[in-house]
Amino acid sequence: MSPSAVSDAISAPSANGNGPVPTSEVQTGSDYLNTQPGPDHDWKVSLKNKVIAITGANRGIGLGIAEVCLANDAAAVYSLDLFEPGEEFQAVQKVNPKKLHYINCDVTSEESITAAIDGIIAAQGSIHGLVANAGMTKHQPALDFDRPQLEKLFNLNVFGAYFCATTVARRFIELGIKGSIVFTASMTSYRPNRAAPSAPYGATKGAVRNMTHTLAMEWAKHGIRVNSISPGFVKTAMTYFVDQAPDWKLKMQYYGGMPRLADPKELGGAYVYLLSDCASYTTGIDIPVAGIVGAW
Repeated sequence: MSPSAVSDAISAPSANGNGPVPTSEVQTGSDYLNTQPGPDHDWKVSLKNKVIAITGANRGIGLGIAEVCLANDAAAVYSLDLFEPGEEFQAVQKVNPKKLHYINCDVTSEESITAAIDGIIAAQGSIHGLVANAGMTKHQPALDFDRPQLEKLFNLNVFGAYFCATTVARRFIELGIKGSIVFTASMTSYRPNRAAPSAPYGATKGAVRNMTHTLAMEWAKHGIRVNSISPGFVKTAMTYFVDQAPDWKLKMQYYGGMPRLADPKELGGAYVYLLSDCASYTTGIDIPVAGIVGAW
């Protein structure tokens, strides 16, 4: 559609003759759902009234994302995790007893994911965003990996993320929801992690970042936005050893940037933005949140 055609569409009278059609109702094609917020949107970066699902949110990065979502007024946040919640999760839940929930879910099983998403919709009446965050890593030389180890990494990091995205996308489309999907990729999708190398892990995260672009393209017509975040060094149970290495300070001098591990909550703002309506025209991108360390 040409710019003049768009202008004409915006200024055209409404069907009832009471004035122009609101911009938020104008679509660039009859089959496209416009993601632009309505005229009453206050343009604050907020998750008010939104229901968010986060895979692997019982601890680590996922729990940090959940905390920041709740701090930004999410109506409800669900952790979809294979393991029972521990003390970290329970401490956050105690502060948010009616907003933070847990559902047992195996993200490598389409049936399990479908049951979890449908359970959220049954309980809340809707779902507005999903963070495909669950993942694992294994750091060792490439020649030491065997096929079962590779399959385990790809099943969780790639297939699990894909199944989560396609499952929630189907529900967004069925319910007419302008939903947001955010993948957790990694700085290793850009560059090797010299501090803790893993060729297969980097490959899985490269796959996640790549499919972000294609899914964003395919689902734009449904009003579904798809983006990813690439964290750098984050202090979690999977990375506790990284800054304990004798040559850590030397490596940080080599890397440049911020010479420390991030608190998981420091990633949350990027996720909140992408999940919010303020990102209504943001899709198909990756945001590195890496303190520049190893990201480029």
